[in-house]
Amino acid sequence: MHQVRYKSILAGLMALSLLACSSSGTKPTAYTAESFDAESPFQYRSDLPPLVLCEHGKRALLSQGYEVDASSPGNIRGSKSFQPQAEQQVQLRITLVCLETGHDSTIYANALQTHYELKAGGSSTGLSVAGLGSISVPWPVEKSSLVKVGEETVTDPDFYYRLFSLIEMLKE
Repeated sequence: MHQVRYKSILAGLMALSLLACSSSGTKPTAYTAESFDAESPFQYRSDLPPLVLCEHGKRALLSQGYEVDASSPGNIRGSKSFQPQAEQQVQLRITLVCLETGHDSTIYANALQTHYELKAGGSSTGLSVAGLGSISVPWPVEKSSLVKVGEETVTDPDFYYRLFSLIEMLKE
């Protein structure tokens, strides 16, 4: 009797461990989609010197309402906020890096989209009475704050095509 019970417990533990091993390997990984192709929507070649190219990139961002941090002339950062719905905010941050690439220059662009949602939360206060202990009492004040709910790199080639087209137009 004990031997049958022992075998069934052992079989159950082995089944659980196999289940745990198989489910832990199914996590999706973002890096598997990276192709590292030579042709990339994140870069644009120009015959302009790198600093002049980045200056055009800065002007392109400014012309579209981006707040620009141009503390380094070869590395421009711009950000712009959007509010698609009443309780949501999206921040788009663009980084432009301009480098000399032999006989020409290349501007590399990266856009990062961060999503925020308005989350409401009440507060509570604690009351402590000597000898009786303490209790927490809900306070009727409601606080709302923006909470980051997601972030992703913009990979849409059309987005970068529009940005680089504007930079090219400013070149003329």
